[in-house]
Amino acid sequence: MSVRARLRRSSAVALVSAITAGSALLLTACDPSAEATAAKPASSAPTGAAGTPSAPGSASPSASASTAATPSAPASSPARPSGSASAPAAPSRAAVNLTAGTGLTISNGTQYVVMDGKVVDFGTVVRDLAWSPDGKHAAFIDGAGNLQTSDPDGSHKVLIAKAPTGVTWSHPTWQVTTPDQYDKGRTNLIFTADDHGTLRLLRLPARAGATPDVLSLNPYSDDHPKLPPTTGNLWPNSSGAHGRIVYANTDDGQVYLRDDYLRQNGGPVLKGSQPAAADEGELVFVRSVDGHDHIFASRLNQVEPDEQDLTPGSVLDFTEPVISHDGRTVAFRGPDGIYTAPTEGGKPQKVSDTVGLPAFRS
Repeated sequence: MSVRARLRRSSAVALVSAITAGSALLLTACDPSAEATAAKPASSAPTGAAGTPSAPGSASPSASASTAATPSAPASSPARPSGSASAPAAPSRAAVNLTAGTGLTISNGTQYVVMDGKVVDFGTVVRDLAWSPDGKHAAFIDGAGNLQTSDPDGSHKVLIAKAPTGVTWSHPTWQVTTPDQYDKGRTNLIFTADDHGTLRLLRLPARAGATPDVLSLNPYSDDHPKLPPTTGNLWPNSSGAHGRIVYANTDDGQVYLRDDYLRQNGGPVLKGSQPAAADEGELVFVRSVDGHDHIFASRLNQVEPDEQDLTPGSVLDFTEPVISHDGRTVAFRGPDGIYTAPTEGGKPQKVSDTVGLPAFRS
């Protein structure tokens, strides 16, 4: 059976058994930056001359917006652990904040995270915050570069593991599987480790004192299987009842799928970077268009990807997309704040002038 046929069959099985979060979303936003008060609201939608997507063979991944500091961009400039002798001033309300009552959290590498317009002090630097599928726990990289979890208000912190000296951890994602006759159920955290320029994906159980190991990456069982690259991998994102994983590779500029329902087999699915997937197979990612980073959407369970540019004609750089569990809404970072758009296409709307990393919460 071909790779594409197997992918379509496995996705169909996963679709039937997947647990969806429903259509209701909570979108939380944070403005950890005090400077946001003085920020001038920009246009609510990208403008510019229409662009033509790069050919699949020449599309290049991008790790971050070119005009703003990125909390997590290990492909080009890994975020370094940082501490502060004195706590920064509490943030002010953003000049643009249309996120109340939605389902998005925005963290930008300070100790403050705002949810539904309320500033939450986590008491430590919060980088690359990611929510568990049920929305009850956050995972993040702290000010010392270590992996922690906590409750949504920053309480009950649990130190999961400490990063070795000289190694930078980033972009954790929860892998939570639903028990069935083949799977007893797992709750893992998967993240990127930058070991002196070598990028690998690591995994460990989401419990205190766990020891990470390298995530296994196996090829599909085709006539001439090609082993997925073991280095250069970053930006993991897990979704669905079976915990499938999408991630990017900096060496070949492709997005890969690791399908846990097929014994951890996988392979490349399309050209791009910074992927994120919804429970039922919608995929969003970044691709260069005429020298600018655009946000694209596709579906994992199609034999041939139907790719759609969600930011057509833009001359701005849009990066770091996340997608709601139900697959209806995508949020992404622009040089002047956070935008949202329907995954089926539509005019992007600026919802916050906080420049940070967005994460949907169920």
